[in-house]
Amino acid sequence: MSVTVPQEAAERSARLARTAPAVTVEALSKTFLLPHRQYSTLKERALHPFASRTFDTLHAVDDATFAIHQGEFFGIVGRNGSGKSTLLKCLAGIYEADAGHTAVRGRLSPFIELGVGFNPDLTARDNVIINAIMLGLSRRQARERFDEIIAFAELEEFLDLKLKNYSSGMTVRLAFSVAVQVDADVLLVDEVLAVGDAAFQQKCFDQFHRLKGEGKTIVFVTHDMSAVERFCDRALLLERGRIMAIDAPHAIARAYNELNFGRVAPAEAQDRFGDHEAAEIKAAWFEDAAGERTTSHPQGEPLRLCMEVAFHAPVQDPLLLLHLRNEVRHTIFATSTDLHDAATGRFEPGEGATLRVELENWLVPGRYDLTATVARAGSGADVLDLREDLASLMVHGTRQSGAVVEIPHTLELQRS
Repeated sequence: MSVTVPQEAAERSARLARTAPAVTVEALSKTFLLPHRQYSTLKERALHPFASRTFDTLHAVDDATFAIHQGEFFGIVGRNGSGKSTLLKCLAGIYEADAGHTAVRGRLSPFIELGVGFNPDLTARDNVIINAIMLGLSRRQARERFDEIIAFAELEEFLDLKLKNYSSGMTVRLAFSVAVQVDADVLLVDEVLAVGDAAFQQKCFDQFHRLKGEGKTIVFVTHDMSAVERFCDRALLLERGRIMAIDAPHAIARAYNELNFGRVAPAEAQDRFGDHEAAEIKAAWFEDAAGERTTSHPQGEPLRLCMEVAFHAPVQDPLLLLHLRNEVRHTIFATSTDLHDAATGRFEPGEGATLRVELENWLVPGRYDLTATVARAGSGADVLDLREDLASLMVHGTRQSGAVVEIPHTLELQRS
C-alpha cells in the first residue's frame, strides 16, 4: 500500500499536534527607541548641549503569542523590517523582552549571525575547537568531530590559515559546519541559506532533512518561500511586528507573496503604433475569476486578459489581439479574435468593445506584460492601434521548475 505525500503530511501534522510545546511565546513585545538626532562625535554633543532628545518608538515585536510543537519545523516569514530576526533573538535570549515571556524546552542552539565568536587572528583549526566548546560541546567531543566539521565545510586545505584571510563565504561555511554539530533539541536558524554557493546550500538542505528526520525542533527564518514549503510543517507571517497569520506553509507563502506584490502598479506603455484615428485602445488589464482587476495573481488560479477598444470611424470586422510576454521578452501566450473565428462585425463611430480572454494560469512566478492590438480585417498587419506593455501582472507562487510555464501533469512513482 502506497502513502501519498498529502497523507504523510497530514499524519505528521496530527502526530506533532499531540506533542508538548517545545517553544512557547506569550504576549511577547520588544520595542526600540530611535533618536531623531544622533551625535557621532563629542564635539557635536558639546556644540549642542541643549538640543532636545526626542525619539520614535519602533515596535519590532508587538504582542506575539504562539507555540511550536516538539519536532516541528516552524517557519517565520515577513518582509524586511517585519521583526523576524528580533523575534528570533528574543527566543535566543540575545534581546530581553519588554513584555511577555518565552519558554524553550530542551537545549537551544542559535544559528544567528554565524561566526560571531570567531577570532580572525586564529587559524581555522583553533577557531573550530574554541567555537564548538562555546556552543556546548566538551573538549573531547569537539576534537572527535573536528574532521567531520572540516570535511563538511570543505576547507581541508585552509586549516592553518588565519581566519582574517578567509572569504566571507568560507567563514560562514565553517561556522555552519560547527553549529550543526551541536547536540541541541531546538535550533534557531536565521537566513543561513542565503549565503554560500549552490553546492553548499544543497548540503545545508540535506542537513535540515537529517535534523528534521531526527525529530529536532527547528525555527526557520527566511525569505525563500520555496524553502518554507519544502521543509516547514507550519509557518508564521509577521508584518510590522505583529502576527498576521499562522497556517500551513502554502497558505503562508501565498499570503507573503500577496503582501509583497499586491501593490504592483501597471506598467507604462513603452511603445505605441498606428494612427489611433479609426480605433483606439483605451485600456488593458488583468482580472481574477471573480472579475476583479488585479496586478498580482496566485500561480495556478484562473486568469483573464482584457482590453477595451473605442471606435472613431466605421470599421468592418476588426481584429483584436493580445500578447503576453515574460521578463526576458519571450511571448508566452498570444491570441486573437480571428484564431477563434469570432466575427466581430461592423463598428460605427462612438461604439466600443471589450475583449476578455480566460485561461488557466500555468505561468511560473514572475512579471508579465500585456500588449494589446486592434487591426483591420486580414492578416493583422494593418494596425489601427498597438500599445505595448500596457498592463503588467506579477504572478506569485513557490514552484520553481525552471520552465517557462508549469503545464499541469501527473507523476507516479512505483517502488520496486
